[in-house]
Amino acid sequence: MNELIAKTVYFAEPGPQNSKRTLELADDRAEVLGIDTALVATTTGETGVLAGQVLSDMCVVAVTHSMGFKKPFEQELTPENRELMVSSGVSILTATHAFGGVGRSVRKQLGTYEVEEIIAYTLRCFGQGMKVVAEITLMAADAGLIATKEPVMVIAGTGRGADTAVVVMPTHAQTFFDLKFLEVVCMPAPQHPAFAKT
Repeated sequence: MNELIAKTVYFAEPGPQNSKRTLELADDRAEVLGIDTALVATTTGETGVLAGQVLSDMCVVAVTHSMGFKKPFEQELTPENRELMVSSGVSILTATHAFGGVGRSVRKQLGTYEVEEIIAYTLRCFGQGMKVVAEITLMAADAGLIATKEPVMVIAGTGRGADTAVVVMPTHAQTFFDLKFLEVVCMPAPQHPAFAKT
């Protein structure tokens, strides 16, 4: 019988306190699988800077929020963190969110959801990080920063920081249903009975 046995780590709580451990787990698994490219979601750039340190042997692409995500014409990535990432060899991608571009405008203006936001809500059933993993993979593939024929390690989180790492076979937004989640390295599981407080 052919079988692949791989470890998945579940964090008791989501959030940035898991960032360093998430990156370490991702780095270890990527080395075993021979993966040399990592995507990491970052808002202010703090997680991107940490990724550049922990994943130093990998090609790292940090994916930021789009310009104007919180306020018009503002970027949440700080200039200091941008400089630190660039100096450590991290590439930076800022682009329209795959699950929240024009469709989000339709929701805000007309009060109805479009397909990409429905996909985003569905992916959130597995956690916020899983939605972001899928989204930044599409964005990086569409920008030509990752190949669609090789698996990549994709790291995201719940709010700030990192708590989710997944091995993904990338694809472009227009071929979304070819996206494959190959292996979950770690993710939060706050509702798991084993973590219930007595």
